[in-house]
Amino acid sequence: MPKASIVIYQETVSEIPLIEWLGSLSKKAQDKCIAKIELLAEQGNCLRRPHCDLLENGIYELRARMGHVQYRILYAYVGKQIVLLSHGCQKERIVPPGEIERAIDHLEKYKAHPKAHTYSEEL
Repeated sequence: MPKASIVIYQETVSEIPLIEWLGSLSKKAQDKCIAKIELLAEQGNCLRRPHCDLLENGIYELRARMGHVQYRILYAYVGKQIVLLSHGCQKERIVPPGEIERAIDHLEKYKAHPKAHTYSEEL
């Protein structure tokens, strides 16, 4: 199975939406989300439902659940092997359209200036 290179989007050097969101979660929720990211890295574009799903305009959701809370990490492919993790959110019925627009904006900024929008630390 093809492995994927995981890239975490950063708005600025001090603003990393995914890391900030993960930091707001409980340790158990963080661990569950990180395990899903590791699964995505391992399986790349072969990963399917129930772990992930296509939302729209090339934006996907990586799914994690704890009890009744549904966590989503929005991401996109940049080429075949690079996965750009945009940010995370919680959802009820659907991922809010504003969150999808935010992920699209992050993807466009990343494509225009990859080095400026790549977080270089480990999770």
